[in-house]
Amino acid sequence: MLPWPKPAVWPSVPDDATSEVVVKEKMILQETPRVKHFGIQRKPLPLEPTILVREANRRRSSLSVGNSSEIFYGRVEFNDGLAADVPAKMPQADKAHEFMMSRTYSSPGNFDCSIGRPMRLAEIFVAAERALKKTISNPDLQKILSSVENFEQKYMELTKGAADNYHHSWWKRYGVVLDGEIAAVCFKRGNFDLAAKSYEKVCALYAGEGWEDLLAEVLPSLAECQKSLNDEAGYLLSCVRLLSLDKGLFLSKERQAFQSEVVSLAHNEMTNHVPLDVSSLITFSGNPGPPMALCDGDTGTLSVTVWSGFPDDITLDSLTLTLMATYNADEGGKLRNSNATVLKPGRNTITFPLPPQKPGSYVLGVLTGHIGQLTFRSHSFSKGGPADSDDFMSYEKPTRPILKVFKPRPLADLSASISSALLINETQWIGIIAQPINYSLKGAVLHIDTGPGLMIEESHSIEMESNKKAGHGSVGTANSGDATKDSSVAAKDCSPAADKHFEQLCLVSGKIEFPDWASDVSSILWIPTRAIDDKLARGSSSGAPEKQSIVDRMRTIALKLEFGISKNQIYDTTIALHFSDPFHVSTRVANQCNDSTLLLQVTLHSQVNATLSVYDAWLDLHDGFTHAGQGNGRPISAFFPLVISPSSRAGLLFCLCLEKRTAEDENNVPPENILNIRYEIAGDRTIGAHPPVTMKSNENAEDTSKNLVFRSALVLQQPVLSPCLAVGFLPLPSDSIRVGQLVTMKWRVERLKDIEEKRVPQNNDKMLYEINANSDKWMIAGRKRGHVSLDMKQGSRIVISILCMPLVAGYIHPPHLGLPGIDEVSITCSPAGCHLVRVLPPAPSSSFCVPA
Repeated sequence: MLPWPKPAVWPSVPDDATSEVVVKEKMILQETPRVKHFGIQRKPLPLEPTILVREANRRRSSLSVGNSSEIFYGRVEFNDGLAADVPAKMPQADKAHEFMMSRTYSSPGNFDCSIGRPMRLAEIFVAAERALKKTISNPDLQKILSSVENFEQKYMELTKGAADNYHHSWWKRYGVVLDGEIAAVCFKRGNFDLAAKSYEKVCALYAGEGWEDLLAEVLPSLAECQKSLNDEAGYLLSCVRLLSLDKGLFLSKERQAFQSEVVSLAHNEMTNHVPLDVSSLITFSGNPGPPMALCDGDTGTLSVTVWSGFPDDITLDSLTLTLMATYNADEGGKLRNSNATVLKPGRNTITFPLPPQKPGSYVLGVLTGHIGQLTFRSHSFSKGGPADSDDFMSYEKPTRPILKVFKPRPLADLSASISSALLINETQWIGIIAQPINYSLKGAVLHIDTGPGLMIEESHSIEMESNKKAGHGSVGTANSGDATKDSSVAAKDCSPAADKHFEQLCLVSGKIEFPDWASDVSSILWIPTRAIDDKLARGSSSGAPEKQSIVDRMRTIALKLEFGISKNQIYDTTIALHFSDPFHVSTRVANQCNDSTLLLQVTLHSQVNATLSVYDAWLDLHDGFTHAGQGNGRPISAFFPLVISPSSRAGLLFCLCLEKRTAEDENNVPPENILNIRYEIAGDRTIGAHPPVTMKSNENAEDTSKNLVFRSALVLQQPVLSPCLAVGFLPLPSDSIRVGQLVTMKWRVERLKDIEEKRVPQNNDKMLYEINANSDKWMIAGRKRGHVSLDMKQGSRIVISILCMPLVAGYIHPPHLGLPGIDEVSITCSPAGCHLVRVLPPAPSSSFCVPA
C-alpha cells in the first residue's frame, strides 16, 4: 500500500472554524474504536490519530512540539515521511510511552518555538479539510468529498472498474488485490456476503503464493464474515487455516482463541455435518524403522505418529485410520480407536488395534475422527525432521509401507515323535512334537481329542520338554515374517541351559497351555494314554506270523493348536498311532508219539521296538488236551528269563497228551487254549514301546513292570495221522485231454471213522462241497457248490463228479474239491499235494487245409 500524501507544511486552523472544531471533537469522542475479531492486536496504521497528531505538528515546524523522545525519533526516523516504521523498530515500552506523551499535547518545554501551542486532532482535521476545499474547483469532486458515504461510493466504483480491467488484461494478481480493497469497504458497510466472496479470492491468491504475512491480515476478516453469515463449514475451515499459519504471526492467546472457536462450535448443534479437512493442521506418519510384519490372519497393534498443530491439548472422541494396499487402488482395512484420545501440541504416538488383513503391503491412507459432532479428515503425512531421517515425508518420495502381511504359509507343525508300535492295553507315553516355523507360539493352547479306543490317563501329569533332536535353525524366534528368511537368523539357543527345559502340565477341559519357554523352540509333549482292545490276541498255526491289518490296532488323536497374538492362528491335524501286542504267537506240532503224546512248539515273535524278558509262561488247555509230566502247564524248556531282542523270536516247547472225546463233548463248544506269558519290557519312550506309566502312589516301579502278563488264544491242530475223511482224485478216463473237449472230473469221499471220534456236523448226513478252479484255464459246466449225502458210519463212500472243459494247453492244475464244513485236519487227500494234468492242443481241422 502506498503512503498517504503529506504536505510539506501542515495548514493552520482558520479563525472562523471554531464551531467546526467543536463539532469534530464531539464526533471523535462519540466514535468507539472497533475491536478486531479473535482479539487480534496489530500495529497502528499511518492514519491512526496518535500518529496523525504527531506528524501534523511536526510538519508545522522543523522540530516536533512534543516531548524529547518524540523530537529524537522525529529527527532520526521521520525523514522519509513514513511513520509506519516506528512501531517495528522501537521497543514496546518506548512506543507506549511515546503514544502516551503525544496525547498530552504538552508544551515544548525548554525548546523555543514561534508557532504556538500544538494542534489538537479536531483542529488538524478541520484545517486539512479547509485547505483541501480551497484546492478543488470541480463541484463533483467536492460533492464526493463532502461525506464519507459519497466518498466510499465513488471509491467502490473506481476500484471495481480498475479490478475488472486488471482481470480482463489477465493481470490476475492486481485484480485480486483490488478485490480485497472492495471487500474491506463491503465489510465496513456490513455487506458480509460480498465481502466474503472477495476475501476468498484474496486468501486463495495469498495462500497459493505462500504470502502468509498477508494472509494473516485478511483471513481473520474472512472468518468474521463467515461467522456473521452463519457459514459453519467455512468458518471452521478459516479457523483451521489460521492455526496452520506460522506460529510467529499470532500471539499465543490469539491461537488459543482460534482453537476455542473450533472446539466450541464442534460441541454445539451443527446444521451441516460437513467433514473438515485438517491436513494442514494434523499430520501423521508411521514410526521409524522397518514396516510391521504379520502373517495371514494375524492381529496386532499398529503405532502411528500424529503431529498436532493446535496450541493446546485437544480431545478427539474417536479416530479411524485407513490403510491403502499398494497392489491395487482399493482401500484396505480401517483401524478404529473408539476411546477418547488427547492430542498434545507437537508429536503424539497413537496405537490402533489391527484386525487381520489380506496378504500384501499397506501404506497409510486417510486419518478421520470426531471432535464432538465435528467430523474431520487428514490425508497428509508428517514432514517434520531432516530430509535424511525416517520422519521426513515428501510427495516426491515413494510412500514407505507401514505394514506387510505375508501370504499363508505353515507357521507350526505337530507330529508324532515315533512311528513304531506301542503296547496296547497299557499306559504308554505318546510324544507330540510341537515345532514353530519362524513364528512364536507364546500363549499357545493345544486342544486334545482322543479317538475311539484311546483314552488319556488324567491321573498322570503331561510332561513337556525341549526337543534336543531338532536341528539348529529349524525353529525361528520371530513373531512373524517371510518363510524364506535365512535360517541363521532364526537359530535357537543351543546353550546347556536351553536344553534343560522341562515342565509338568495339567490337562484342563481337554486343553493345555504352552509355557513361555516353548514359544520359540521345538518341544515334545509326552501324554500318558491307554489304547483299549477287548479282543484276545490269537495265535497262528503256521511257522511265520500272520500279517495283521495295520488298521486293526490303529488309534487316532485329534489336535488343534491355537496360537498367535489373539489366538487367531489355528493348526488342525490328526495323528495316527500304532499299538500292538508285545508278541505274536505261532504253534507247530514238532513230534507225534505213538502214545498220543505231542510236542508243541510255541514261537514268540517280538512286535515292538524294545527288549522283552520272559520270566514265566504257562498254557491253559481245553478238555481235548492235557499236560504231560508234572501237569503244571509250564514248558519243558524252562530257560528263564528268556530275553527277546527287537524284531527277533524265541521258542517254548510244551509236552501235551491227547484225550479221547465223547459225542457229548463234541456237542459243546470247546474252550480256547490260552497261553499266559509274564514278561518285562525294557524300552525308551523316545524310540517305541516302553514300560507302562506307573501310578504316582506306586513306589516300586520295577515290580510293576515285571508283573505284565500277555495272554493269547492258541489253535491246537490235531495230527494229520488221525483223519476222519479221505478224499481221492480218481484217474481221468484218458491221457489225451485236449483243449475244447469236455472232461468229467471225479472225486471219491470215504468216511474213515465213526462220528463219535471226530467233529463233523451232527444234525444230519448232508455234506457241503465246493469246486474251485482257475477260470482262465477251466470252464465248469455244472454246479460248483452243493450238498451231498454221506452216511455217518465208517466206510461210507460217495463219488462227486463235475463236467469241465480245459481252455489252455500244457501242464495245469485240475479243479480242486473242497469241503468247507469240515476242518482241514480231519481230511486226508490223495494225492496229498497239488498235482498237474496234461492238456493237449486242439486237434487240427481239415477245413483249414489248403491243397498244395
